[in-house]
Amino acid sequence: MFMRAGLTIGEFSQITHLSVKMLRRYHEVGLLEPDRVDESTGYRYYSTAQVPNAQVIHRFRELDMPVREIKAILATPEPEARSALISEHLRRLERQLDTTRAAVTSLRRLLGPASPPLQVELRTSAAQSTAAVQAMVDQEEILRWYDGAMTELDAALADACLSQSGPPGGLYDNALFTHERGSATVYVPVTATAPAIGRVRPFVVPAAELAVTVHHGPHDDIDVTYGALGTYVAEHALAVAGPVRETYLVGPPDTADESAWRTEIGWPVFRTGIRVSG
Repeated sequence: MFMRAGLTIGEFSQITHLSVKMLRRYHEVGLLEPDRVDESTGYRYYSTAQVPNAQVIHRFRELDMPVREIKAILATPEPEARSALISEHLRRLERQLDTTRAAVTSLRRLLGPASPPLQVELRTSAAQSTAAVQAMVDQEEILRWYDGAMTELDAALADACLSQSGPPGGLYDNALFTHERGSATVYVPVTATAPAIGRVRPFVVPAAELAVTVHHGPHDDIDVTYGALGTYVAEHALAVAGPVRETYLVGPPDTADESAWRTEIGWPVFRTGIRVSG
């Protein structure tokens, strides 16, 4: 009786939609080895039992998962450990999608019709008692860190039965933008001394002179508003050292309508006798 040697690399390629070139590459790196290699001819032969693994690899590669991570997943027998590895990659993809969306939004705004003149107000901001979370943060982690810090702040204030006396805000060190790592502080104004719970601590936001404008909508293109305000400050020779402030006047806790979100940006300045343009 004739015994079939197995599926040739071409046949296996047709079944799995992995190219012959990729199958050879995956064999070389130990990701998907043939069931058998003929010693005399060097021909690769695959079994039908390998089709599911090949399809899994195909899907992971479509999601740009690195080969080393796919190998780790396939070599992990525990379902929970496999799920954790896959989830981490999916979270990375979500961050990349957020970055792409933000870049597209910024480009549309930059390349679209001219925006109306920037509305800037020079303002003296009084010192403010708050509950805050502070940390040294990498720029690429700032959104995740912010979400976690705000969740912790909300929980701490609820535990202490403290009322919020104004919109939340943040202070962001210049090094976050210039060196991709710097100090970040998110805070919530409170009516009494804030508790010290977990990472939450009492914090007094210092008084400052600020050039202030309001960013409308989600933060996908907030860098454009930053650029416009920074240009204004530079052209009027106003800038001084100090962290930029953001005040979240209207945000996700207030409405799901992103177009209604409002973020006030305050740039530390040295007040002069110049007139503010409206």
